Amino acid sequence: MPKQVDHRERREAIARALWRVVERRGVSHLTMRVVAQEAGISLGQLQHYFASRASMLSFAMDFASERTSLRVEQGLKELGDCPHPRDVLRLTLAEMLPLHADARATSRMSAAYVLEALHDEAVHEQARRGLVRGRALVEQLVRQAVADGHIESDRDPATETNLLLALTGFTPLIELDVIGPQDALTAIDLHLDRLFGKNARNA
Repeated sequence: MPKQVDHRERREAIARALWRVVERRGVSHLTMRVVAQEAGISLGQLQHYFASRASMLSFAMDFASERTSLRVEQGLKELGDCPHPRDVLRLTLAEMLPLHADARATSRMSAAYVLEALHDEAVHEQARRGLVRGRALVEQLVRQAVADGHIESDRDPATETNLLLALTGFTPLIELDVIGPQDALTAIDLHLDRLFGKNARNA
């Protein structure tokens, strides 16, 4: 019998090939033909799974987001039962920065996706929805931390969420060797100490 093709697995392999193209060669080389070559398949085979560059890019971005979520979930398990919200936020912010190979691939994929979103209305809406969902999750953590007394009640959760997400702006500084990964983590820790109180790490 002919071997059954796992379509999800093949689409993920194409997504990983797209990540490699973005990481090694940049967005300007991100064509369906180049991705097909990187994936070791023909252009026709790739078009069987993705009808357009935009659909391929959208799937690759969704897959990258899934991988980030899985890393966060694994990190949460390692924190144990009932982790402190400060630790949860630190883990989440750290996974949004290019601090290791998987996160770097995701970070560069995100940059390509944003550039595409600026010129494609459908991609723009999908990217916007994803960012809105991600921001809402962070705000939910902040609001709960305020409700539980970990953060002072006079802090505005929406503003504090925006300030936390602004810390992901360290990405280009890390990628272009302006600062090191530890510099970014030190700044994140300092901000969280100010938000939660310096004794939160030992709570």
